[in-house]
Amino acid sequence: MGRLTGSDHGPADPEPWDEAAEERMRAWYGSRHEQPDRLDLAVVDRVTGACVGETVLNQWDSGNHSCNFRIALAEAGQDRGLGTEAVRLIVGYGFERLGLHRISLGVFAFNPRARRAYEKAGFVVEGVRRDALLYDGAWVDDIVMSILAPEWERHHGHPEAAE
Repeated sequence: MGRLTGSDHGPADPEPWDEAAEERMRAWYGSRHEQPDRLDLAVVDRVTGACVGETVLNQWDSGNHSCNFRIALAEAGQDRGLGTEAVRLIVGYGFERLGLHRISLGVFAFNPRARRAYEKAGFVVEGVRRDALLYDGAWVDDIVMSILAPEWERHHGHPEAAE
């Protein structure tokens, strides 16, 4: 997960996702209600009840009704549509409940799976921050994407159906 979020800078053996890791994550989420400028939520697999990742609205800008979005899924939460569903749920919450106008994100070029999930939920590419991350000796682009409230209002996270 760290590679995809830019929080590590080279290959390494990923930490195992075990009961201890899940307990640390649940404890961390237990402290999130104390943060006034962000919303951190766990992604829970409905089938198993296991916490398989997180989704976050952060960098809240109240004057511009905007914030940043990020999501990270452990291997156990991948390849089953959970990421796309989680993106749609939190983005919908941001627009429909929090009254946001704009939600933006950055996705590294080596993460096409995430980019596709964002596009399926209605995010559009705004531009590219070239060579934004040095990872394992190579420069990687950061693709800047966003979605606006009027776009969400038209398609509610299903832009293909609105065409």
